[in-house]
Amino acid sequence: MSFRILTLNNISIKGLDRLPRDRYEVASEIGHPQAILVRSADMHAMEIPDTVLAVARAGAGTNNIPVERLSRRGVPVFNAPGANANAVKELVIAGLLLAARNICQAWNFVRGLDGDDRSLEEAVEAGKKRFVGMELPGRTLGVVGLGAIGVEVANASHLLGMKVLGYDPQITVQRAWQLSSGVEQALSLDDLFTRSDMVTVHVPLVDGTRGLVNAHRIGLMKRGSVIVNFARHGIVDDSAVLPALDAGQLAAYVCDFPTLANKDHPKVIALPHLGASTGEAEENCAMMVADTLRDFLENGNVRHSVNFPESMLPRVPGTSRLAIANSNVPNMVGQISTRLAEAGLNIADLLNKSRGELAYTLLDTDGAVPQPVVDGIGRIDGVLSARLI
Repeated sequence: MSFRILTLNNISIKGLDRLPRDRYEVASEIGHPQAILVRSADMHAMEIPDTVLAVARAGAGTNNIPVERLSRRGVPVFNAPGANANAVKELVIAGLLLAARNICQAWNFVRGLDGDDRSLEEAVEAGKKRFVGMELPGRTLGVVGLGAIGVEVANASHLLGMKVLGYDPQITVQRAWQLSSGVEQALSLDDLFTRSDMVTVHVPLVDGTRGLVNAHRIGLMKRGSVIVNFARHGIVDDSAVLPALDAGQLAAYVCDFPTLANKDHPKVIALPHLGASTGEAEENCAMMVADTLRDFLENGNVRHSVNFPESMLPRVPGTSRLAIANSNVPNMVGQISTRLAEAGLNIADLLNKSRGELAYTLLDTDGAVPQPVVDGIGRIDGVLSARLI
C-alpha cells in the first residue's frame, strides 16, 4: 500500500528521505492525503480532508494544530519531543549569559559611540561601569518543567557551577534518570521562585501554565533577579514583568517572543523565536516525526503523540492488524471482539491503551479481516476510526 503525504511547510530533506519513494508520495499540493506534515503553518482554519489518518509536527509545540478537533475524529497528532532540545538548551545558556553580563546593552552602547579612536577609548572606559554584571557560578537557577529541554538546561547549568532547583510534579521516570543528581527538587513553584536568582520555564502553554510567571511569583524573587522564557509566549505575564523591570525587582527579561510592549524596553532581550532555529534541530525534528508517522501508517503503532496513548505492539507474522480509536467508555473491546468472533476471526494479540477520553486498540487476527467487518466495527457507537493495516 502507498501513502500520500501533504506538507504544509518546507520539511528537511533528511526527514523526507525516511519515507521510501516507492511507498510514499510527498508533496505540498496533493489530493486525498493520508497524513499531513507541518512545522509552523496554522491549521486551525484549515479544512482537513476526511482521508487524513494522522498529523505530524516537525517540532515540539502543537498550538498551531486543532488537536481537540482531530481527537474527535480519531486522528493522532504527533510531535518531536526532545529533537530540538540541544538547540533550545544552548540558547537558554546564551540567554543567561547575556542577562548576567549585560552584553546586549553594552553592545548597543558601543555601537552608539562616535568620534576618533582616542575619544572612543575614553568613552568606553567611562561608560563600562554602567554594565557591571554577575557571574553564574554560585547563583541559583530555577528550572520549571523537566522534560527533554528542561533536563538538558538543568544539567548544563549545574556543570557551569550554578545551584539548580527543578520543579515538575509530572516528571517521567525516563527524565528523572537523565537528571543530574546535583539538581535539587523544589517543593513548589513558590519555593522555587523564592530561592532562585534566575528562573527559566520549559512547559507547554495550557490553561494551567498561562501566566505562570506572574506578579505574585516575581514578587517572591530576590531583587535584581532574571526571568528567561524560551518556551511559549503567555507563560510569562508581560504586564507583570515590565513594571518589575522598571522597579528593579527584575534586572532582566530574556525571551523569544517580542511584543510591541516589551521589545524596546532597555532591560528586555527579545529574540525572534530562535529557540529551535538551527539546521541540526530542523533535521532532527523532521527525521523523528517521519519515523513516527511511518510506524503509525504501516503498523498502527503510536509514539510521541500529544493526544493518543503510547501504543506499540510487535507484529505477529501471518496475521492481519486492526487499529481502532474510540471513546474511553466501558465494553468497547468486548463489542469489537464480538464482531470479530461473529466473523469467525480469532484474536492472536491485542493491545488496548487509554488516555483521558480517548482509547486506542491494536488487534492482530488469524486470517484476513474482510472490509465489511472493519466497516461494521467503525459503526459501533463510540468508535472514532477503524483501519485495516
